[in-house]
Amino acid sequence: MSRPDTPDDSDVTPTEDAIRAALRNVMDPELGADIVELGMVTAVRIDGSSVEVEVALTIAGCPLRAQIQRDVDTHVGSLPGVGQVTVTTGVMDAAQKQAVMARARLLAREDPPVTSVPDTARVIAIASGKGGVGKSSVTVNLAVALARRGLTVGVLDADIWGFSVPRLLGMQGDVEAREKKMVPLERAIGPGMLRVLSMGFLADEDQAIMWRGLILNRAVQQFLEDVHWGDLDFLLIDMPPGTGDIQMGLARMMPRTEVLVVTTPPLAAQKVAARTADMARKGYLRVTGVIENMSDFTCEHGTSYALFGSGGGARLAADVGVPLLGSVPLHPSVAAGGDAGTPVALDDNQPLAGEFARIAAALVASPPAVVSMDGCSARLLERVEAAVAAGDLA
Repeated sequence: MSRPDTPDDSDVTPTEDAIRAALRNVMDPELGADIVELGMVTAVRIDGSSVEVEVALTIAGCPLRAQIQRDVDTHVGSLPGVGQVTVTTGVMDAAQKQAVMARARLLAREDPPVTSVPDTARVIAIASGKGGVGKSSVTVNLAVALARRGLTVGVLDADIWGFSVPRLLGMQGDVEAREKKMVPLERAIGPGMLRVLSMGFLADEDQAIMWRGLILNRAVQQFLEDVHWGDLDFLLIDMPPGTGDIQMGLARMMPRTEVLVVTTPPLAAQKVAARTADMARKGYLRVTGVIENMSDFTCEHGTSYALFGSGGGARLAADVGVPLLGSVPLHPSVAAGGDAGTPVALDDNQPLAGEFARIAAALVASPPAVVSMDGCSARLLERVEAAVAAGDLA
C-alpha cells in the first residue's frame, strides 16, 4: 500500500531495527505471540521509502494470512519515512514449523492464566498413551497412599469423557459453589485429606459427555481456575488417554506440571506411552517417572506369570531417561477395591498397599528440579541488575 510522505518524514529513511520493532505489534492470534518473536519474519528489504516484509506462515492456506498482512501494513506503514509497504507470504518447511511451534509452547509458559491451585502444591499429571492401562486406578491409589502420609491431596478427574474417579473412591454428592467457585468433595484418609473434583459429580454416570476438544479444554481450565482447592501438598490430575487438546491445554495453563507416565508390560503399550513423554517434553513439562501397571501375576501357589509380557516399564523409563517409580502386579484386589469404592492402598492387609506406599514415598523423595532461569522472571531480574549497574536505580 502506498502512502504520501508528509513534510515531517520526507527526509527520514526507515531502518530495519525500527521496522522489526513495529512488527512486534503484529500477533499471530493462534500462537499467541508476535511474528518476530516466533521467527516468522524471514526478510525485511528497504528501498528508499518502500519496504518489503516477507512472512513465513505455518500452512499454505492459513486463514489468518489476510489479517497478518493487514497488521503488517498498518504497523510498518505508520513509521516515519515509509511510503509503501509490500507484504509477501511463504510457507515454512518442516524444520521451521517445528521451531516455531516449540517457541510458541515455550512462550505460552511465561504468561499462564491465574489458577486457584496454590503455588506450593506439586502438580502431577497421571498420563498414558492409550486407554485400558489402569491409569485411573493408579491415580486413586497413589492419592490415597500420599494422604496416608498426612498430606492434603487434590484429585482432578480430567478424563471428562471417561470419568471414573468418583466410583473408584466410593464418593458421591453434588458440587457446591462458594463465592462463585466450585468446592471439591472431601474424604479424610487417616491423617490426610483428599479433595476431589470430577465430571462424575456434575453428570449422571451413564450420561455420555459429547463435547469437542475446545470445550473439554475449557472444562479443565474451569476445574483449575474456578475451584476452591485450598491448601494442597499435591494435585494429582487423572488425564484422558492420548496426546490431544486437554494435554496441550494443561501445558499452557499449568506449566509447572510434572508428568507421571503409566504403562503396561507389552512393547506396544510402551511405544504408545513414549509418545506421552515426548509430548510432555515438547510442552516443556518435566517427566518425573514411570509406573508399570499390571505386571506379573502371582497365583495362590506362589507361581508368577508374566501374562502381558515383562519389562515394558523398565524399558520405557530407560528410553525416556527417568526413574521407574514402581511396578504394580496384576491382582484382582485392584478391580474389586475399585468396584467397592475402597482402593487397595487403604488397607495394609491388601497385597498391593505396600507397593503404592513405596511409589508415594519415591514421589515425595523426588521433588522437581530447579527451574531453568530462562523465563520472563529471569529476564526481569537481568534488567533490574543492568539498571543497578548503570546507576539508574538507587
